[in-house]
Amino acid sequence: MKRIVHLSDLHFGRARPELLKPLVAAVQAVEPDIVVVSGDLTQRARSREFRAARHFLDSLGARWLAVPGNHDMPLFQPVTRFFQPYRKYREMISFDLEPCHDGGIYRVAGLNTTDRFAHQRGVARSGAIRRLCQRFADGPKDRFNIVVAHHPFEQDPAADKAPMKGREAALARLKDGGADVVLSGHLHTWHTGAFLTRPGDPAGPIQVHAGTSLSSRLRGEVNDFALLDMVPGQLTVTRMAVEADGVHFTERARAVFRREGVGLVAVPEDSVLSEGDVDTGKVQRLHKVP
Repeated sequence: MKRIVHLSDLHFGRARPELLKPLVAAVQAVEPDIVVVSGDLTQRARSREFRAARHFLDSLGARWLAVPGNHDMPLFQPVTRFFQPYRKYREMISFDLEPCHDGGIYRVAGLNTTDRFAHQRGVARSGAIRRLCQRFADGPKDRFNIVVAHHPFEQDPAADKAPMKGREAALARLKDGGADVVLSGHLHTWHTGAFLTRPGDPAGPIQVHAGTSLSSRLRGEVNDFALLDMVPGQLTVTRMAVEADGVHFTERARAVFRREGVGLVAVPEDSVLSEGDVDTGKVQRLHKVP
């Protein structure tokens, strides 16, 4: 089994300090293959915020990769924002804004959706989408191809943020390019499942939209993160959320998807096959929750 932890919207500068140790402990307890962060590591792209974010990531004791979010570019320094929007991010987090990691049965590839000309709205650039699809072009057909981006390719019409520019065409190209899963953040809300804007199309990627893992800006929800457990042909997504005591992350919800043809289709949890079925050529299910 391979496991990814998906964090998002850490917002150091407005992070809840009482959640730092519980979140580190929760991530370490599930022993991920890699931790993926879908942007907004900082609140105002200040040096001290980037340093705090980097210290947090290094304290996890696991491999990690991240992509920038709109808050990771300076807002009140227009000259720097225009000419060097990612300078501090590259110095303190990662020079690579679109990192890629191959985990055998999965490949995760970053997509930078930030726009220096917009405060919040993201943009799906055609060249970046093309490069990402090229990263998915090789390898076995049953590999899980996972995109990580800050801005969602779909959001509730009631959301108070402008939708990402070029999202519909980009999503269609991701489908044709073999993407299976899109990890995103930005809205501080949780959603896992098919893209609702593509009704009747089971062959497209699913979305795993995490809330904020650390920020105090909860927008009516709770702090959370996602676990992605993968075995050949099957993906289990678990929401780990803060309990009523405010300092412990526990399992809140779970969704299971099985590969059918070229897409991932949700299946009832009680139909998931057991660990022993792997010996008979069926799908193995392994799950560990602290």
